Amino acid sequence: MTDYKNTKYKLNLPETPFPMRGDLAKREPAWVKAWQDKKIYERIRKARKDSPKGKFILHDGPPYANGDIHIGHAVNKILKDIIVKAKTMSGFDAPYVPGWDCHGLPIELMVEKTHGKDIPPAKFRELCRTYAAEQIERQKADFIRLGVLGDWDHSYLTMDFKTEADIMRALGKIYENGYVYQGSKPVHWCVDCGSALAEAEVEYEDKDSPAIDVKFEVVDRKDFWNKVTGRVFADGERIPLSVRRGDESKPVYFVVWTTTPWTLPANEAVCLNPEMDYEIIQTSDQYIVLARDLRDAALKRYGLDHLADSSINIFTNFLGTNLEKVVLQHPFYLERKVPIILGEHVTAEAGTGAVHTAPAHGLDDYAVGMRYNLPVDNPVGDDGKFYAKIPLVGGQSVWDANKTIIEALAASGNLMAPAARITHSYPHCWRHRTPVIFRATHQWFIGMDLETDKWYMGEKIGKETLRDVAEYAVGRTEFFPAWGQARLEAMIKNRPDWCISRQRNWGVPMPLFVHKETGEPHPDTLALLEKVALLVEKQGIEAWFGLDIKHFPEVDATKYKKVTDTLDVWFDSGVTHATVLKQRSELQFPASLYLEGSDQHRGWFQSSLLTGCAIEGRAPYEALLTHGFVVDGSGKKMSKSKGNVVAPQKVMDTYGADILRLWVASTDYSGELTISDEILKRVAESYRRIRNTLRFLLANLADFDAAKDMLPVEQWLEIDRYALVLVQDLQNEVRADYENYDFHLAVQKLHHFCSEELGAFYLDILKDRLYTAGEVSQARRSAQTVLWHIMQSLTKLFAPIISFTADEAWNLVTNDPDDHVLLHGWHAFPEVNNQVALHIRWSNLRKIRSVTLKFLEDLRTEGKIGSSLQAEVDISVGESTYDSLKEIGEDLRFVLITSKATLHAASELNSSSSSDLENIGVLAVASIHSKCDRCWHYRADVGSHADHPTICGRCVSNLFDTGEPRKYA
Repeated sequence: MTDYKNTKYKLNLPETPFPMRGDLAKREPAWVKAWQDKKIYERIRKARKDSPKGKFILHDGPPYANGDIHIGHAVNKILKDIIVKAKTMSGFDAPYVPGWDCHGLPIELMVEKTHGKDIPPAKFRELCRTYAAEQIERQKADFIRLGVLGDWDHSYLTMDFKTEADIMRALGKIYENGYVYQGSKPVHWCVDCGSALAEAEVEYEDKDSPAIDVKFEVVDRKDFWNKVTGRVFADGERIPLSVRRGDESKPVYFVVWTTTPWTLPANEAVCLNPEMDYEIIQTSDQYIVLARDLRDAALKRYGLDHLADSSINIFTNFLGTNLEKVVLQHPFYLERKVPIILGEHVTAEAGTGAVHTAPAHGLDDYAVGMRYNLPVDNPVGDDGKFYAKIPLVGGQSVWDANKTIIEALAASGNLMAPAARITHSYPHCWRHRTPVIFRATHQWFIGMDLETDKWYMGEKIGKETLRDVAEYAVGRTEFFPAWGQARLEAMIKNRPDWCISRQRNWGVPMPLFVHKETGEPHPDTLALLEKVALLVEKQGIEAWFGLDIKHFPEVDATKYKKVTDTLDVWFDSGVTHATVLKQRSELQFPASLYLEGSDQHRGWFQSSLLTGCAIEGRAPYEALLTHGFVVDGSGKKMSKSKGNVVAPQKVMDTYGADILRLWVASTDYSGELTISDEILKRVAESYRRIRNTLRFLLANLADFDAAKDMLPVEQWLEIDRYALVLVQDLQNEVRADYENYDFHLAVQKLHHFCSEELGAFYLDILKDRLYTAGEVSQARRSAQTVLWHIMQSLTKLFAPIISFTADEAWNLVTNDPDDHVLLHGWHAFPEVNNQVALHIRWSNLRKIRSVTLKFLEDLRTEGKIGSSLQAEVDISVGESTYDSLKEIGEDLRFVLITSKATLHAASELNSSSSSDLENIGVLAVASIHSKCDRCWHYRADVGSHADHPTICGRCVSNLFDTGEPRKYA
C-alpha cells in the first residue's frame, strides 16, 4: 500500500505552529510583555480616537490599596476588561483608566502594626503614602497579568496631589449647593477604629445580648387617669368615656423592652405609637401598660400570663396618642423625669409597644427627639467608656455597664422579670468584626432631607431634597441585572444623612475654618477652600495639616480655628466622577457604566450617586452592573480559616489567565460565582475544545493567502455558503450577548458552535475535501475561503474573553506579529443570497445526516461495518423533501461520510430502519468494493488506473486531471 502522505501524490494535510497545548501559564507572561513593548493599549486608543460611534466609558471603582488581589478582584477586573474590549471591537472609543482608593484606616492599621503607634503625624502620613504605593504596584502587576488592558502608567490614585485637591473642591461644591451641615447626631462608632463609620463599613452579624423589661413609673397618677378615661376636644372640654378609672394609690408603670441596657443612662423619653392600642393590666399591687398586640407575650415573660384571660385585670384600653407628654420617672436617675412622646417607628414586632428613647444612641430616637426638642447628651467617650462623671457607670465600657445597670434595676425593683439572653442581628465593624455602638458626636453630614432650590431651564420652580434628586436619578438609570434598581431605591429611601467626617490622620482633610464659639463656617469658606486646594495640588494634604492659620490673613486666628477632621474614604471614591471623569480629556461625564459587586449598592454606587446628585443634579453613570460574590464548590464563602480560598495567582500559575477569564465569562455573574479545582478542570477542558477548533482552522489555512486565493461567493460550494451564514448568525447573537452583558450566554454559543456546528458537522464533512481535493482546486479554495472568514470571526468573538489565545491565533491569521486583534472591529462578511432557502435545505440534510449516523453507529457497534466510509446507504424521505434535495446527487455521500449514498422518495424503498423524525428511512450495507489508499472511500473504480492501482478514480482526477466536480459539499 502506497503511503500518500509522503509522496508527490500526498494528501493536503494540515500544518500549523499553533500548538495543541496552550501551555498558557508559561507563555502568557511573554505576551503581557509584548503587549507592553508594542504599546497595544496606546495603539488601540489612537485607532479609536474620534470614532463615529463615540465614547464608551466604564469608570473603574477603585479597589483599596491594601493586600494582594483575591478572586473577587479578579472577577471584577476581568468583567470590566471583557466589556471594554467588546465595546472596542464594536467601534467605540473605550478607554479604561484603572484607579485605587488610597486613604483610610486599614492602611493606618498596617503602618501602626509595622512601625508602631508613637509616630509624628507628618511622618505617619508619609509612611501611609509609601505603603499604599507599594500595595498598588503589587496589585497592578496581578491585574496586568490577568490580561487586563488599560492605562496602567497613568492610573488614578485618590492620594495624587491633584486628586486630593479636587476632592476638596467637590466638597466645596456640595457645601455651596446647601447639602453640608454640622451637628451632634448619632452615628455608627467603632471603638477599635476610634472613628465614625460609613453605612458601607457596617456589616450585620449575630450578637448575644441581654434583654430586659424596664419599668418607668408614672409621676402624676391623677393626670394619667384623666387622660386615659376622657377625650379632650379642641376647646379643652373633656368628655368622660365609659371606662373604669383605676386606684390612684397604686403605682402605674410603662414597661419598655431593650437589648441595649447601656443606653439607659442617655434615656430622655419613652415613645408610643400614636395609632397603636394599649391596655392597662392590673396586678396585685400595680398597673402596667402594654400594647394590646404584645400583651400576651409580655405577660408570659413576667410569669403573669394567667392575667391575660381575665377581663377583670384588663383594666382599660386606649390609643397611644391619648398619653402624649405624660411624665415618667427615669428608672435609676431619680432626678430625671422623662416624657411620653409619639413616633411611627414604634411597631408591634417585639417588646411591649413602649420604646426607650435615647437621642444620642439611635437614629429613630434622634429623629423623634428632634421633633420634641429632647437633649442629645452623649455620655460615652471615643473609647467606648462612659465619662467618669456619669453616675452609676462612670469609667465603665458600655459592655461592662450592661451588668451594672441590670443589677441596679433589679435592686430597685424596676425589672419586670429577670434579664434574658437573645441572639439577634447587630451592626459590626467590617474591619474588626466587633460590635459597634451608636453615639452622638459632633460631625459633618450631607443631609438627605435638607431642602434646596429646584431649577428648570434657569428658572427656580420650587424646593427639593437630595433624597428626591437621588430617587429620580435611580429611576433614570439602567440596571444589569434589573433587580438592582429596587435594591438601590430601597436603600436611598431609608438611608440616614451621610456622616462624611472622620477623626483620622491618613485622609483628605476637610479644609474648613469654623468660629471658635459658634462653630459656624467662615463666611468666605468657598474662596478659602480653593486657596487651600491650590496648595494641596503642589504639596499634597500635608499642606493643610502643616498650615499655620496666620498665613491666611483673611482669617482672624483669634476667632476661627481649623477643622481637624478628615473626609470619609467613601467620599474620596464617591467623587471620582468629579476628580477623574471630568479631569481627563479621554474620559467623559457621565460614565456609560459603573460595574462592581453587589455590596456596592451600599457603598460606591450609592456614594457616587449622592455626590453626583449633590454636585450635578444627576447620577454620574448611565447604567449599573452588579456581580455576585465568589463561593467554593459547596456554595460556601471563601475563608482562609476554612482553607477554601482559591487564589487567582495560583490559578494563573497552574492553568493560565485565559482559563480564569473563561471561567468568569462562563459563569452567570448575576448570582454567586462558584469556583473549585474541579470546576476549573472542566473549564480547561472546554478551552481545549475551543483551542483545537482554532488549531484545525489555522492548520488548514497554512497555504491560503487571502489576497490571492480567496474566491467570490458565487464560486463557493453550497455547504460553504451555508457555513458562512451559520457563523454570521453566531456573530450577530454573540454581539447581542456582549451588548446585553450576557457573557455566559456568549460562551455557551461559542462553545456549542465550535463543538457542534463545526466539529460535529461542517469540519467533519470538510476534511475529505480539504485533504483530498486538488491543492489549488476551486473545491478546496472554496472551503479555505470560508474557513478564513470563520477564523476571522471566531478570533474576534473570543478576543474579549480569552485574549491571550485570540492574540496568539491572530498573529498566525495575519502573519503579522505587530498586529493585534483588538485594533480591528467585528468581522465583515460577504453577502450570501437566498439564506432562507439555504437554511431549509441544510436543516433537512442535517436531519437526514443525524438519523443516518446514528444508524451507522449501531451497525458499527454490531461489527457489521468498521468506519462509516465502509457503508453504502440508501435514504428514503418524503416526496416533498426528496424534491428539494434530489439535486445534491453524488455529493450526498460526502455529507453523510459514506462511500455511496442514494436518496429516494419514500414510496421507492422499503427501508430496514425507520426513524420517527419525518419518516426518514435508512438502508445500509457494507461496501463490496476496495478501499482507496488515499481517501479511504470504498469505490468500484479503485485500481482502474494502471499507474495507480491502489487509489480511486476521484483521487486520480484530483491529482493528475481537472479534479472532481463538486457543487454542494
